[in-house]
Amino acid sequence: MNVASLDDLLAQPGGLRGERVFVRADLNVPLDAGQIGDDTRIRASLPTLQRLVEAGARVVLASHLGRPKGQAKPELSLKPVAVRLSEHLGRPVQHVSDCVGEEAERSANALGEGDVLLLENLRFHKGETDNDPAFCAALARLADVYVNDAFGAAHRAHASTAGLPALVERRAAGDLLLAELKSLRRVIEPERPLLCILGGAKVSDKLRVLEALAKRADVLAIGGAMAYTFLRANGEATGTSLVEEDRLEDAVRVAEAATASGHELLLPSDHVVAQRIDPDAPTQIVRQIPDGWMGVDIGPETRALYAAKAAKARTIFWNGPVGIFEIEAFAAGTKAVARAVADSSALSIVGGGDSLAAANRMGVGDRISHLSTGGGASLEYVQGLALPGVVALER
Repeated sequence: MNVASLDDLLAQPGGLRGERVFVRADLNVPLDAGQIGDDTRIRASLPTLQRLVEAGARVVLASHLGRPKGQAKPELSLKPVAVRLSEHLGRPVQHVSDCVGEEAERSANALGEGDVLLLENLRFHKGETDNDPAFCAALARLADVYVNDAFGAAHRAHASTAGLPALVERRAAGDLLLAELKSLRRVIEPERPLLCILGGAKVSDKLRVLEALAKRADVLAIGGAMAYTFLRANGEATGTSLVEEDRLEDAVRVAEAATASGHELLLPSDHVVAQRIDPDAPTQIVRQIPDGWMGVDIGPETRALYAAKAAKARTIFWNGPVGIFEIEAFAAGTKAVARAVADSSALSIVGGGDSLAAANRMGVGDRISHLSTGGGASLEYVQGLALPGVVALER
């Protein structure tokens, strides 16, 4: 991977002092009525930003937030992010009402050394997701140097990740992006045994990564609603659990790929079930899901099995909750996985919003080797796929 680093840029004559450094960050945090629910991604961006500020760069910061689909939606403004960034950086972070145009250019040009400007949501413009050349050119007018630190968006061939860097001669990966690539490389070239724990709702959402990891992971442990598609494919009763009937053959193929590779594919052996998805719904723990009931979490026996595999692993990759984590009564399995991953002596990599939230909520985030900020990007990278945002940085 022939990609320049922030160290490379700073080592050049004059460093970055006085330069407008366009930083594509991933500040896509959960917002509720203007309040930030979890600022993990903001905090993850700080090391690169602090180094640039200390180097006297004029920082032009850009990100997307949510899916406004090319429309300016006030509820998806990055203004609250600017306020939180100011608190973390200990200095004012300016915010402008657009990411391109006269106001943005004027504000970027007026920055002093060490100043930080946060542009408005990139996805308020359709040109961002379309990688429109005119939009790329408008962004380029704000940049002397380009730094991509948004691993969470590196799998998107968007204007700010793929089109813009081609227009800026000096470009590099930020500290967070490089750390993500280095850590996830350990899943592709692991110290064994490699345990991969995959949760989530649908096999269809993660089919390609399931196929890839079935051949790579010594143990592939499945949780979440997609486990019921696998169980149905095995002929087991699943009650009213979410099952993708059109993916049963895919589930069989993934299981066969694991077996053919001499690997182990684990499915829940017991379940927390309820008759409806409701915090107040009665639950029971069962081995076989009865009619009229649905699986909402892995049971105690399964939690213990997955924890035992984590204790023996040398490398762990976990992505996705193993139950309906949003409801506290159905979250015990996901919390148990978070605790087991943290307790293991293995190199541990956790990605995906709910997985990160579980680790942080359990107070074990600081005992995870690497908390990945890129759910979709991490899944593509561990498959061995090229990420457009990384390819665009190559020299």
